Amino acid sequence: MRTFHFSTLPRVFSGACIVSKIEGDGPIGDCFDVVVGDDKMGLDSFEQAELQIFENAVRLSCHKSGLSTEDINCLFAGDLLNQIITANYGARNLGTPFLGLYGACSTMAESLLIGGAFVDGGFLDPVACIACSHFSTAERQFRYPLEMGTTSPPTAQRTVTGAGCLLVGRKLPPNPVYRHIALSGATVGRVIDLGITDGNNMGAAMAPAACDTILTYFSESGETPNDFDWIITGDLGRYGSELLFSLCEQKGIDLKGKHFDCGNVIYPPLEKFNCGGSGCGCSAVTLTGHFLPYLERGDVKRILFLATGALMSPTSSMQGESIPGIAHAVVLEHK
Repeated sequence: MRTFHFSTLPRVFSGACIVSKIEGDGPIGDCFDVVVGDDKMGLDSFEQAELQIFENAVRLSCHKSGLSTEDINCLFAGDLLNQIITANYGARNLGTPFLGLYGACSTMAESLLIGGAFVDGGFLDPVACIACSHFSTAERQFRYPLEMGTTSPPTAQRTVTGAGCLLVGRKLPPNPVYRHIALSGATVGRVIDLGITDGNNMGAAMAPAACDTILTYFSESGETPNDFDWIITGDLGRYGSELLFSLCEQKGIDLKGKHFDCGNVIYPPLEKFNCGGSGCGCSAVTLTGHFLPYLERGDVKRILFLATGALMSPTSSMQGESIPGIAHAVVLEHK
């Protein structure tokens, strides 16, 4: 069994999301807490700017609920860079206990799954769950230097510059941002590899893993898509979402009318964004800023959130390796 339920229903009680101007100008730009006008934030490098965005998201989520970073018992965090340097240095500067995660773009769901389990078991409480990415740092690491001005193919996606942080605990603090959001279940993802080698076609690499996790959750929980208002994937983009529909339909699961993809929501359908957004900051900021307020208000009652990740590296790609995918799922409910 890869699916389990949280007996104490850990509560998501605060959150914060920070993005750059290009996300702030998008279709859901008014839902973000902070929109940064300068991608470098006046610092010497894009990596330093990503670190600043990460730290600010954690501090802001604590501030909004009347807590300090010293109140956080553990930081479950990750990013896209080698050795997850953004999360590592962020934890150093924040001084919080830290468990670093790498699930690529699935990191936000992974952090909620693991953080929720630690809270549910009574081991750590409260915890912060955060994922972060930056367009310019990811492009430099995984693709080409920005100075080259390389044209992206239509199947490519744009890495979101942003960080999303959620605070999870057994009980609500005196001043919670959210009063009605609980984690009730989760499914641990399985690595699926169909042999995709094109690093500019992440949607095709990740869609099979998303399908596998969705099928596993419904099979092991006994539920169906009708038990959810929304089924939200992380960053499959337009092509990956179409592939997910096809794969699920072959297994008798119809997602149409319930499915949203964070990569499709965060950017307008323009040529310069190709297939939509990506990066572990994509699902983190879209879930935190856009989707959770609907759940808090009770406009929707249950969400199956599964962020998807491509578990590759520049080294593996240059050696001709294929791109494995993974998707972790968590159930978020209005309580």
